[in-house]
Amino acid sequence: MNLRQIEVFRAVMLAGSVTDAARSLHVSQPGISRMLSHIELQLGLRLFERRKGRLLATPEAQALFAEVEQVYRGVARIDDCAQALKDGKMLTLRVLCSPSTGLDMVPRALTALGEEFPSARIYFEVLLAREMVKRLAAHEADVAISTLAIDDPLLSSRPIGQWTLAGVFPRGHALEARRTLSPADILKERMISFSPDTPQGRIIADWCLRHRLQPDARIEVRAGQSACALAAASAGVAIVDDLTARGCMTDRLSFRPIRNAPSFDIFAVTNENFAASQLANRFVAHAQSALRQLKKERA
Repeated sequence: MNLRQIEVFRAVMLAGSVTDAARSLHVSQPGISRMLSHIELQLGLRLFERRKGRLLATPEAQALFAEVEQVYRGVARIDDCAQALKDGKMLTLRVLCSPSTGLDMVPRALTALGEEFPSARIYFEVLLAREMVKRLAAHEADVAISTLAIDDPLLSSRPIGQWTLAGVFPRGHALEARRTLSPADILKERMISFSPDTPQGRIIADWCLRHRLQPDARIEVRAGQSACALAAASAGVAIVDDLTARGCMTDRLSFRPIRNAPSFDIFAVTNENFAASQLANRFVAHAQSALRQLKKERA
């Protein structure tokens, strides 16, 4: 029996008559009768007995109908599963991100994703780039948001926005009177610097070298959040990425963009060998939107 024959047979069994079955399938009554005759001929079974204008199912028809109903219940389960997947149910998303994007940008994106797919399960972890590479390559995560370029043959990186440099300083500092800062403005201050072997340290060192300025650094850190915490405590001023500056704002800390500071890409990174889920694609879209909104709010 093909799918159309199964559909007709089931409609007749449920309706109890050729007329009602034809009406439910929106076809002609003779067409249903011909189909039933063809099914019986093909199977070599008498499925219905015609008695005084009534159609009575034989025991063979009842047995066949029980199997057909199992098939239809299976189809219904497939439909339910497809709808559940569309709604984000039964799906999980494992998200990694760089520390600076984990302060505000990625949490906003995950909040929006959770509102769009309230039944989805989401795992979120902040890691350094080298750890993200390991986890993605082993398929222990689905997507990562990285502020550093990822060079790995197993991974695919797509730019979704940019970050740049900003100056952070204690609230009430003289720099607060300026809308933007020049390199000289901030580098003449007592500085909180990054260790030379950190990505931030290398980027800021290159930038200072291009401007032929040597910062007066008394305190050295390895993380932007530490630099912001120290600046808020009036230990000095710091140059950090603008995502960290925006994400660390308190009533004790201010920041200003640095004029003509270099910009760097933010990447959505995935494993080349695995297709992205709908959940992962929507997360990346929300991450892009969160970044735009974050910069608009605190421009």
